Amino acid sequence: MIFEDEPVPGYPLPILPGHTSPGRFERVLRAGQFAVTSELAPPDSADPEDVYRRARIFNGYVDAINATDGSGANCHMSSLAVCALLTRVGYAPVMQISCRDKNRIAIQGDILGGAAMGVCNILCLTGDGVQAGDHPQAMPVFDLDSMTLLETARTLRDEHHFLSGRKISYAPRVLLGAAENPFAPPVEWRAERLAKKVEAGAQFIQTQFCYDVPLLRAFLSHAQTAGVLERVFILVGVGPLRSAKAAEWIRTHVPGVHIPDGIVKRLAGAADQALEGRKICTELIQEIRMLKGVHGVHLMAYRQEETVAEIIDRSGVLAGRVPWYPERDARTDSPRKVS
Repeated sequence: MIFEDEPVPGYPLPILPGHTSPGRFERVLRAGQFAVTSELAPPDSADPEDVYRRARIFNGYVDAINATDGSGANCHMSSLAVCALLTRVGYAPVMQISCRDKNRIAIQGDILGGAAMGVCNILCLTGDGVQAGDHPQAMPVFDLDSMTLLETARTLRDEHHFLSGRKISYAPRVLLGAAENPFAPPVEWRAERLAKKVEAGAQFIQTQFCYDVPLLRAFLSHAQTAGVLERVFILVGVGPLRSAKAAEWIRTHVPGVHIPDGIVKRLAGAADQALEGRKICTELIQEIRMLKGVHGVHLMAYRQEETVAEIIDRSGVLAGRVPWYPERDARTDSPRKVS
């Protein structure tokens, strides 16, 4: 789709009735398009070109790019800085905020600062414990958790004041998101937790990796029963597995990731396991897109970012449209519809 009311391609859009941000990502979701997001692994570098080089891999295939915030409790360039660089050239970033490393003073400052630089989407996370990362001696903060972080961001946006009660002169205009894991038992409890996050302010959800569609269906059914399915945009986490060995390691060592035995056996029996992993990911996306209550996928391809274009192309979920990217409108060789 083409947004005819955008002042300059890549610039903030006018905020429509019922919208909370001037961002393209919210426009895509509310227009009923099947959205695609992915993650940019922040560099261990102060060179901005390292960020742009990683972002260009996704050009034309994703509606928004998550900038992770110390994922796995490992130190990299900050999410706020990555988002500042991405907005500078017009990308639509999702700024992740982890409660592990900052108190409410710093977090509220980052929300205002990010919004001032054009960040329109925020993902609120509790964060992994420091013992999981490369600085286990660090002091964890956890002044807030994902729920209270959502409430804090919503307070800034909707009530125009800090948690202290002090007024702010211009509110951040942002779309608020949270993470959820539909595959950790008990599934019924996960749907209840989703409902609490929506009550706290979550407007979109990005889930943990999905390799078990029946479990996802059960989660969506419970969410429907809880009356929350029509109140939030759900993007299901997907990702390619390099090999059966990698799948075994992930399901053993990464908390909350469920990979059925059938997936591991299929990978083990393939002549080219990496190719088979991409095929599995493509098939899962095609199956997931048909489920009621699913509004997109969050494709996480850590150290396999170059596979995102292939997987999205083969899945067909963009249905011919080309998500905006810098210099896209100067190109004339793409038959796909722009959005």
